[in-house]
Amino acid sequence: MPAALHGDVDLTDPAEQTRTRALNQFLAGVEVKAFKIAQAALRHEDDALDAVQDAMLQLARAYAKRPQEEWKPLFYRILENRIRDMQRRRTVRGRVMAWLPFRADEEDDEADPVAQAASTEPQPVRRLELDEAMGALEKALAGLPRRQQQAFLLRTLEGLDVAQTAVAMGCSEGSVKTHYFRAVQALRAQLGDLYV
Repeated sequence: MPAALHGDVDLTDPAEQTRTRALNQFLAGVEVKAFKIAQAALRHEDDALDAVQDAMLQLARAYAKRPQEEWKPLFYRILENRIRDMQRRRTVRGRVMAWLPFRADEEDDEADPVAQAASTEPQPVRRLELDEAMGALEKALAGLPRRQQQAFLLRTLEGLDVAQTAVAMGCSEGSVKTHYFRAVQALRAQLGDLYV
């Protein structure tokens, strides 16, 4: 009886099944944090979801057979490259759209902010405080240079060590330490020790 194959992976092989389960668990574990990183960089929920999904697919297709300890830095390197690609496309699209006459975009989620504000339900005080704190942190993060922002998010939010962060960012460990230190100093100067 021939083995059932999925692409070039034998799904009846117990070792492949174990690797597939491990990859699925890894991806489920990084999904939320990766989304937050992408959303902080792209400032758009749908674009952030696209970037994370693309990074997950590329990791699964191209690097699933790599050792598991390599997945995290590889994944974040792929994600960072995808974010950069999307930012470049936005820049080019913005230049092109600037030459076109103005027209209302039907897909624009922010077309009527008054209607959006009226549709939201009141939140508890704690939720409001948390939202304000997160807003302040996101604003402060947005003011950081990109490499400092990336080092801070990978080290703090994802919990990567210096070596893994260096692989994900494509730089030396010394650069990671410098970018992270400067990011923390800048955030503390803006937010105080409460948030950082």
